[in-house]
Amino acid sequence: MTTLEKKIKLTHENTWIKNLIKTRELTLLLLIIGIVVVMSQLSPYFFSMSNFRAVAIGLAPTAIIVVGMTVLLVSGGFDLSVGAVLALSGTVAGMLMLNGFSIGSAVILTLLMGAFVGFINGTIVTKLGVNPLIATLGTLSLARGAGLVLTEGFSVTGLPKSFSYIGSETLFGIPLVVIVMLAIVIIGDLALRHTRFFRQNYYIGSNENAARLSGISVHKVRIFAYVLTSCLAALAGIILASRLMAGTPTAGNALELQVLAAAVIGGASLSGGEGTVLGAFLGVIFVALINNAMTMLDVSIYWQMVVTGCVLIMAVSLDQYLRRKRS
Repeated sequence: MTTLEKKIKLTHENTWIKNLIKTRELTLLLLIIGIVVVMSQLSPYFFSMSNFRAVAIGLAPTAIIVVGMTVLLVSGGFDLSVGAVLALSGTVAGMLMLNGFSIGSAVILTLLMGAFVGFINGTIVTKLGVNPLIATLGTLSLARGAGLVLTEGFSVTGLPKSFSYIGSETLFGIPLVVIVMLAIVIIGDLALRHTRFFRQNYYIGSNENAARLSGISVHKVRIFAYVLTSCLAALAGIILASRLMAGTPTAGNALELQVLAAAVIGGASLSGGEGTVLGAFLGVIFVALINNAMTMLDVSIYWQMVVTGCVLIMAVSLDQYLRRKRS
């Protein structure tokens, strides 16, 4: 092999390694493995099936919502009302069942309510041109307030025992909640990567005017993304209510920050045009493991919000830095 051939081979190998390092999913996977290895040495209770089971069940609502949030971020939008929609949905589903509706009817009506909230968000953002921050902050307040007004701040209890099926049953030793979560994540990732309709979000997020000129119905695609996100938040609220056997109007407080942090950590950009569902899911696992590690180390629960905020700031700063470097 000549010297020139060796240089070309070395350059090719270096480029391949750099591209591999830039892959956010791989970086996150390595960080997750690192946390598991370190915590296994610091706490004898961390590396156990019971702990991993608890972490998986606990992160399920966030992982379900982050699928829709990733689609929204890719298209150049975001939704701050998901935590409030989760709380309102669990409350409404519980109240419907207590007022004589069957479980199936209550679930369907609650999902339709979630879709309606998403449609309102999407319409305000796309048709009226209101900034997503203001629009979804408004619906956050409305949804949270509606849940508190309906229940006067109390949890809805006394739900039918059969409603606990999703939240408590297992299949082949795996909690049904985790199976539902994984199914949604897998379907969401494949859809965003390979289907024509969902991939339109990348074009819209990268260059909205170019996407419109190429024939993409920007408003319809964005409204659908908001509807999908709110529906998934409603589903997460129903699952959480099934697990707790109660609809709690104060549930999901600051959940929107965790979802956003996980999606951005996973590679999604607040500027749009970038991100994958798999990366966002790994971001959820990363944040959940950090919180679990702090709990295992007897760190105050209040510090978990501080750490989540710091991680979000670092992730956004890194995203902006990489964007400027690429430019």
